[in-house]
Amino acid sequence: MIKAAFLCNNQGNLNSVYNMGRMETVSSMTDLYPHVITSQNFDDHVTALQDIEVVFSTWGMPLLEDEQIDKLKSLKIIFYAAGSVKPFAQPYLERGITVVSAWAANAVPVAEFTLAQILLSCKGYFRNITERKIWKGQGGSGKLFKGSGNFGETISLIGCGMIGRKVIELLKNFHLNIIVYDPFLSADDVSSLGAEKVSLEDAFKRGYVVSNHAPNIPSTEGMINKSLFTLMRDHATFINTGRGATVVESDMIEILKERPSLTALLDVTWPEPPVADSELYTLPNVFLSGHIAGSLGDETVRMADYCIDEFKAYIKGDPLRYAIALSDLDKLA
Repeated sequence: MIKAAFLCNNQGNLNSVYNMGRMETVSSMTDLYPHVITSQNFDDHVTALQDIEVVFSTWGMPLLEDEQIDKLKSLKIIFYAAGSVKPFAQPYLERGITVVSAWAANAVPVAEFTLAQILLSCKGYFRNITERKIWKGQGGSGKLFKGSGNFGETISLIGCGMIGRKVIELLKNFHLNIIVYDPFLSADDVSSLGAEKVSLEDAFKRGYVVSNHAPNIPSTEGMINKSLFTLMRDHATFINTGRGATVVESDMIEILKERPSLTALLDVTWPEPPVADSELYTLPNVFLSGHIAGSLGDETVRMADYCIDEFKAYIKGDPLRYAIALSDLDKLA
């Protein structure tokens, strides 16, 4: 059987992700090394690790030194049951070691979370519930804000990687127009997904909901600024489940104060959490959640399933769906 090992500095994460029998599944399919390898105990096990062909990991992947990686003489592939591999993948890829990520699995709950927020935003839910004092004692709901609804409205997606594509897939069940800004995709690419490619400015100008899924890379840092927020339609909603650093938060706060009809739903910020005196905590048109869109609880097991499925493909010699190329690292979060 193929010799395999778990490499992870966080036993809690390993237990959560490879839960519900997934660790036992890996053990049954491989000659699994009996110890979890960490940064601290790597050198103690280095002789045995020279025969390891496959590594399984998740959040907490050890950041090994080059000389340590070179001692993994038989290593051919890493299955990373989590999202971004950017912090650790490059030295392995440069050595011809395949890195597989469960980023597609992590995209599922983010897309589901985004879908829920989009549908509620189009109904005007978030602004409506802040106006409950108007309703009190008046009997009817006629004076409360109501959105334009989920029929024929325009939804803007900023970034169309795996998460953006899954959002489009979910939105196809509704009568909504989808427009996309993504500099890495052609108009034909976006059209094939069932959406329209637009400029960043048009995305903010046209969308009743603008949902940010851009990665945090040098070209996107501070990309979403005052000039874009100024373009937003009255009563529009900005959703951020992408990265906080892509937004100039002082600009966003300024416009949200000037235009109280706008709403911001922020699952990510920069810094995270916001500084103690940030107005994001107190503005009535800002709704903060604590980075919960991605896999949490039992959802994390889906990431192990993706890696196990990829391992099955690997041992059969079938193509891998979620292998990361070295050239991908420049555009990954």
